[in-house]
Amino acid sequence: MISKEQFEKEIELIIENALREDIGDGDHSSLACIPADARGRAKLLVKDSGILAGVDFARRVFEKVDPQIKMEVLMQDGSRIKPGDVVFYIDGASQSILKAERLVLNAMQRMSAIATKTRTFADKLVGTHTKILDTRKTTPGIRALEKWAVKIGGGENHRFALYDMIMLKDNHIDFAGGIETAVLKTQDYLASNNLNLKIIVEARDIQEIKQILKAGGVDRILLDNFNYNETREAVALIAGRCETESSGGITLETARKYADCGVDFISSGALTHSVYNLDLSLKAV
Repeated sequence: MISKEQFEKEIELIIENALREDIGDGDHSSLACIPADARGRAKLLVKDSGILAGVDFARRVFEKVDPQIKMEVLMQDGSRIKPGDVVFYIDGASQSILKAERLVLNAMQRMSAIATKTRTFADKLVGTHTKILDTRKTTPGIRALEKWAVKIGGGENHRFALYDMIMLKDNHIDFAGGIETAVLKTQDYLASNNLNLKIIVEARDIQEIKQILKAGGVDRILLDNFNYNETREAVALIAGRCETESSGGITLETARKYADCGVDFISSGALTHSVYNLDLSLKAV
């Protein structure tokens, strides 16, 4: 996983780029009709049900736009929300509030949707030791926000990007000339470059699991598109020698059944790529 420092840098880059994209050489709508010294107050109003995410991000956006903006938070990230709830109030220069409005809403609506979907998966897995993971199937440019939302919703983050974990999937294995070759080359590469990265290897069937175990030195085996019986057989065969992860078309309806097979993790790209934004609005008061 990436360090806290790296993550914070990603968030800062997202804010800077989003404000550049949205404001450009000025918010001319506000500049045209609102005096520079005008003060305003607004509230974040909830118009949907789900899990709240993005309050801390919103605070950082307001601080970036105008450190003088005051924020009164009534509900924290991870809270269950319903229509009519007020998440926070903000007070400050009207022009500054309007500059930050769209970025705050865009981010919080998407983050809340992801947190809500993640919570539904996490709730399905209560009583098992299985954790729900996200994937790299995220919106380009805002991955840090989406993975942050997964954590708020009760899930765990998979690797952040290509640089913080080794994942040998079918194409890597086929291009390398087989599982054993791919694993051994990877181990040599890590040693030669003084890198301390976990190794995950994808298996397409039980025979490939046997090859991975024979090669050794792997931290996790990803069971790709295994059915329930195959998953139970795989978990028994691996027998705790490394972590196990189920992946491939797993839905909310099937997640618990895979967890009951004994896997350590279930990964789902749907946490981030198949969500509908929660309805939130920022209203002047």
